[in-house]
Amino acid sequence: MASRNQRVHVVTTSRRYKGRTYRTHLLRHSYRENGQVKNETVGNLSHLPEPVVELIRKALQGEILAPVTSAFEILSSSPQGHVQAVLTAMRRLGFATLLASRPSRERDLVVAMVAARILEPYSKLATTRAWHTATLAEDCGVREAGEDDLYAAMDWLLERQSRIERKLAARHLDEQSLALYDLTSSYFEGVTCPLAKLGHNRDGKGGKLQVNYGLLTDSRGCPVSVSVYPGNTGDATTVLEQVHKIRDEFGIRSVVLVGDRGMISQKQIDQIRQLEDIDWITALKTGDIRKLLEKEAL
Repeated sequence: MASRNQRVHVVTTSRRYKGRTYRTHLLRHSYRENGQVKNETVGNLSHLPEPVVELIRKALQGEILAPVTSAFEILSSSPQGHVQAVLTAMRRLGFATLLASRPSRERDLVVAMVAARILEPYSKLATTRAWHTATLAEDCGVREAGEDDLYAAMDWLLERQSRIERKLAARHLDEQSLALYDLTSSYFEGVTCPLAKLGHNRDGKGGKLQVNYGLLTDSRGCPVSVSVYPGNTGDATTVLEQVHKIRDEFGIRSVVLVGDRGMISQKQIDQIRQLEDIDWITALKTGDIRKLLEKEAL
């Protein structure tokens, strides 16, 4: 028999049974008896977690193990959890391939900008500073990007808008779809934007120039398309453009369009009636309701 002071080691064996793999970790030492090598099991480590077994294995092999705090000096650390959560959600949605099927510098910059917009919405200059306070710039490979790079990436994105919207339409709209549409606005600081005009202000910022934008979504409110208009554009004048986009660009022939009473007026209804397979849902204006009351229809 071997004595207690002999060296021991960890032996791991695996076996499959009914489609499952079972691993056994035994603590053994080897010795010679009558010229033959024999093994003696000292203990069974199978009940221990795998990482603990590996620590024992390495220690018995002579490796020197030390706590991380004593082996390394932490000079700095960056928050990562919130970045990982947003980027993981974007990957599951296939966001990058929605922008472009092939990887590119511009695609990485847009992904990083959208993630930064969700985490900390800043201007482009402030974004290039803020995303270094977490791991976002490192994770997206855009550490050296400046504000000019972000503006260039936005120009690249604008050129791809139609292709991106067609991909979204193929994903979220089909024949007999219910499409929701509305127009809103944002007030504008400055005087050089050609789209900035005085118009119906929805922000409570009277006297400010504004830019209008129309959002087209599916029945769940998932965005499919966005259009930008001068700030003095009326709601109703944008409806037919959306109808033609749905039919001509997205290739969907049968749609029900839903808009409020300021969006789908009688003039737009008369124009929509000239098109096939386009229905609408809207609300009556006060004058129309009075007429129904006078006719005792209500």
